[in-house]
Amino acid sequence: QPSVLSPRRVVPPEIARPDYADDGNPKARAPAMPWNIYCNTPEEIECIRKAARAAREVLDLAGQALKPGVTTDAIDELVHTETVKRGGYPSPLNYCGFPKSVCTSINEVVCHGIPCTKTTFKNGDIVNIDVTVFLDGYHGDCSETYCVGEVDEAGKKLVKVTYDAWQAAIKICKPGVQYCEIGGVIDEIAQANGYTSTRNFCGHGVGKVFHTNPTILHYKNKQNNGEMAPGHIFTIEPMINEGVAQNVMWKDNWTAVTRDMKRSAQFEHTLLITSDGVEALTAKTETSPKYFWEEE
Repeated sequence: QPSVLSPRRVVPPEIARPDYADDGNPKARAPAMPWNIYCNTPEEIECIRKAARAAREVLDLAGQALKPGVTTDAIDELVHTETVKRGGYPSPLNYCGFPKSVCTSINEVVCHGIPCTKTTFKNGDIVNIDVTVFLDGYHGDCSETYCVGEVDEAGKKLVKVTYDAWQAAIKICKPGVQYCEIGGVIDEIAQANGYTSTRNFCGHGVGKVFHTNPTILHYKNKQNNGEMAPGHIFTIEPMINEGVAQNVMWKDNWTAVTRDMKRSAQFEHTLLITSDGVEALTAKTETSPKYFWEEE
C-alpha cells in the first residue's frame, strides 16, 4: 500500500542545525583521496562522545517502544521528541531530502526505511532502527536490529550472526590496521553461515560531517581506504542478508529491499580509534535493553 507520511516534524530554532537542514543539500564534502582521513582533536572527540551518548539514549528508548501494532511513524515521533529534548537535531531529517527523523527498516528492507502512518510492526518482525543525533555541531550514529514479539529461529540466527560479524570486525580495529581489512572479517563470518554481506552501502567517517572518509566496506576487498590512526572516528554497520546481496530501490529513492525479498539485519556503532585500540562511543549502557541471547 502507498506510504502516508505525517507532516514534517519541527525542530526549535534555538537548536544547532547541520548545514543541510534548510535546503536538504549537505555542503561539506569528503576529501578527494579516500586515504585522507581527519584526526579529531581531544576537544572534538568529547563533543562527538556527547552526541554519540545522546544517540544511544534515544535508540534505547526507540527499541523499548517496539511492539506489535505500533506504527513506524510513532517511532519517528519518539526519536524526534527525545532528540530535541536533549538539545539535538535528528540528523536524518532533510539530509538529501530524507523526510523523517529516523530510519525504520523491517525484514527485507536493507536500510533507509521511511517511517509512515500505515506501516505497523507485526509479531515476528525483525526491524533495524537507525538513530543519528546532531548535537552542538557534531553527529553520533548508531543502529540495532530488534526482534518484535516472537521471531522464528531463522530470523534470530540472522540477527545474532550479524551481531557477531560486526563485533568481530570491531575487535580488529587499532592504529596501523588497514580499513579494508574490516570487510574480510565480516564476509568470512557471513559466508560461513550461508549469508551475504551487502556491497552497495557502507560505513563512514562521522563527526562534524555526517558522512565522510573513511569508507568502510563490509565485504572482502583490497581498496586503499587508509590506515587507522588515533583520533579517527567512523562507523561499522554491516547489512547481512539471508539470501542474495543485491537489493532494489523503491520509488521513494531511499528504501532499499533485498532483491529476493529475504530478510536483512544490521548493527552500527560510532567508533573511535585510541592510542592502543578502539572505543565504541555509542556503546550500550547498564540500562540499555538486553539482546535476546542475553536473556535466554
